[in-house]
Formats: sequence, structure tokens, C-alpha cells
Amino acid sequence: MLSLKLLILFFSTPSFGLDNGLGLTPPMGWLSWERFRCNTDCLNDPDNCIGEKLFKDMADRMVADGFKDAGYEYIIIDDCWLNHTRDANHRLQPNQNSFPNGIKALADYIHDKGLKFGIYEDFGTKTCGGYPGSEYYLQLDAQTFADWGVDYLKLDGCYSNPNQYDDAYPAMSMWLNYTGRPMIFSCSWPAYQGGKSDYAKLSKYCNIWRNFGDIQDSWSSVSSIINIYGKNEFHFAEAAGPGHFNDPDMIILGNFGLSHDQERVQMGMWAIMASPLIMSNDLRAIRDSSKRLLTNKAVISINQDKLGKQGTRIIVKGNVQVWTKPLYDNGLAFAFLNFGNAVPSKLTIKISDLGLKDTNGYLLNEVFEDIPLGKFSPTSTLTTRVNPSGIYLVRATPIIKS
Repeated sequence: MLSLKLLILFFSTPSFGLDNGLGLTPPMGWLSWERFRCNTDCLNDPDNCIGEKLFKDMADRMVADGFKDAGYEYIIIDDCWLNHTRDANHRLQPNQNSFPNGIKALADYIHDKGLKFGIYEDFGTKTCGGYPGSEYYLQLDAQTFADWGVDYLKLDGCYSNPNQYDDAYPAMSMWLNYTGRPMIFSCSWPAYQGGKSDYAKLSKYCNIWRNFGDIQDSWSSVSSIINIYGKNEFHFAEAAGPGHFNDPDMIILGNFGLSHDQERVQMGMWAIMASPLIMSNDLRAIRDSSKRLLTNKAVISINQDKLGKQGTRIIVKGNVQVWTKPLYDNGLAFAFLNFGNAVPSKLTIKISDLGLKDTNGYLLNEVFEDIPLGKFSPTSTLTTRVNPSGIYLVRATPIIKS
């Protein structure tokens, strides 16, 4: 069998790079994995298993409860949807008991809601859950997904050789282009290389990519991801931009492991980090407070800012961190984080130390509660208190003088 590198060289069209025009801002949607894992017991647990009812329910709630209006649009199946064997023509097929009407019918249902449909596969011989993988079937699987009406493909990396990824993921990108159907391409390329990958190359072939391991439903998991992104060891932040973003994994608001302040931290920091806002929760039973955070349009507007810059950490002082994110209007979003676990921390900072140096000044607004803070010049100082495991999120808009 030809190597993936040679296979790519045989094709001059379409373009080798990902050419779908998608993901110009971070994708927003819902994915099953963190909340529902690999529950395939649809006989005894039909409401929570990986089956068509679950995804129809989530699509219904996405529309009825205002998530679609807030910008969430993808409903994505993760692992464990597959039959354990391919069909007689080597095509992937779903578990017939869990998806009795097939994947195309489910995609049609989701499209009829005005939403988009995503699915999971794996580059390796098997998915992480042990189902058929796409290795040796990249072209066939890409065309199958297109035929089903898939709008988003998450391609994992279990049961494979990470040394092949520099050829494997570009090959799948090529075959997705070849179908003619635009699909967001979510890669796990760097996650299986310890985060040390060629990010300039990644950005040519993937719309989003997972850098590290799966998020868990806990504050320790969320805070560790934030600190990994703050360290930015492999300079992956610089690779982010319209059409290609780093993915620190799913939004877990509304589950079990975070306090209200910690939920604010995840939502605010995923906005600052220009991260995909892909929820994994039960929209049928979500707390009102979590729903308000998830649909907060001021926070989402920072995440969806069309400049597409990933925010970076500029100050670490004890348990307190300061992050900034440039915005398209020449303004700035900035976040104060308190990783302490005892009492609120008082923070005073000079506005110019945040990179805000326009002598016309800035209008500052606290984002979560939409509180105007007033006009600030570069020489002004801002003083506030930040709760333990909490965030203070501010947007600075430049004052334009006529």
C-alpha cells in the first residue's frame, strides 16, 4: 500500500490545504462526549445513550431554549455511534439499534431545525471506543460523511502512529475538500504528539485542533488547561486566527464539577482564548444560571470577535493572573483570574500596563453583568476584587473623537 505522503503527491486537485471557508470565528455547538461518554445501553437508558433520541433532544433544546439564537449551531456525535463492522461495501454504518433511521435521517432532522450536524471518527484502525477507524478508508469515509450531510468532522487519533500525522491529517483534509461539501475539520493531531507539533502546517489543514487530553468535569481540569494555555510552551497561540483555532476542549457548564464562579471562569477564559464553544452537558436539565452564562451575548461577542486573535497571559503574581485579547475595533478584552481558594484578591493595575495606550482613552465595561465602569486614560488605574477561583472580565472600547 502506498504511503500517505505518496498518495497525496498523486493528486494535483483539489488544493491540498483545507479550502472550506469555515471557522472564521470559533465554532459553537454541542457534543456528546464529556457528559454522555460511551453509553450504548439504549435498551435500559434510552434518554442518555448514544442514539438518535439524544441528538434529536439536544437539537430541540438548542432551538427552543435560545442557544441557537445565541450562536450555537453544531450538534455533534462523538464516539460509540458505530456498528462494530463496516457494511458489505466497506462503508461505515451506525449501530442499527441506536440509530434505527440511519445517520442521514438524523442529519436531515438537525438541518430542518436550522442547525448543522457533526460526527466523530478516528484516523487509526479503531476509534478510542474500539469501533472501525478510518485508516485505509479516508477517501471512502470522507465521501460517506458528505453523502450523509455532515457539516463537522472530529477526527481522533487512537490506535494509530502519531509519526504518520503530518501526512495523515493533510490527507483527510484533501479528501474532505474533494467531496465538495464544506465540513469543519477538527483534528487531534497535536494531542497525540504531546502538544509539540508544526502549528503553521496544522493551520493549513485543520479548522480547529485539540492540543492536549480530554477535559474532565472538575475545576482542577479546567484550571490546568488554562495554565497550559497561559504557559504557551509550544507557541501554539500564535497559530490561531480566522479559519484555524486551538481547541482546549468542551465547555462543561451545567454539569456537576464547577461552582458558579468556576463556570464564569471557563466561559470567560474560553472567550479570551478564542476557543471553540462546544458544550457537553444535558440541555434538558441545565441550571438557569449556567444557561445565562452560556448565552451571555457580551461574552460570546469577545469569543466571536472577527480579528480571531487568541488571548495571552501577560502577568502572573502569586495566585492572580492577567490575560489580554486584542479585538477588531482596536479595543481589548482583559481578564483578571484568582486561582486562590481562600478570600477575594484585590487587584490594582495601570491601564497602560494592559497595552491600552491610546491617549483618547477607553470606555470600560464589566462583561458578565454589563456594568459600565467609565472612561479611562492610559495613565488611569483600575482597582477591583476577584473571587477565589473567579474571574473579572472587562471589555475596553477606544473612544473615537471626531
